[in-house]
Amino acid sequence: MKLRIFYDSQCPLCAAEMAKLKRYDTKEFIELADLASVDFTTRYPHIDIKYANQILHGETEHGELLTGLDVTYLAWALVGKKHFVVPLTWPVVKPVADFLYLKFAKHRYKISYLLTGKKRCDTGQCGLS
Repeated sequence: MKLRIFYDSQCPLCAAEMAKLKRYDTKEFIELADLASVDFTTRYPHIDIKYANQILHGETEHGELLTGLDVTYLAWALVGKKHFVVPLTWPVVKPVADFLYLKFAKHRYKISYLLTGKKRCDTGQCGLS
């Protein structure tokens, strides 16, 4: 494991992105930790679950905590697809992308509903296994 991602499995768009990411993760560099797991706070006492529900959190193999689009960039880079997200790191784009990401995170259930017809996953992980 090079990156552990703490994600919201009850968000349809979030779960879909994690499923897509894992399809590319042939070397198993990424571990997913579901914020909705009943044992989450026991397994990850160092992660503030309330804050992790406001902004994507990730943890490197060295224990470094990352948030937001920094997690997204590293994840896609690890699976060899950083070209999907490299523009998010450009100095002119990064502040705008970070701002828009925070808006998305805050309204992810409404946005999921508009794009998928599902506001939340009814049974946990939206099909992510």
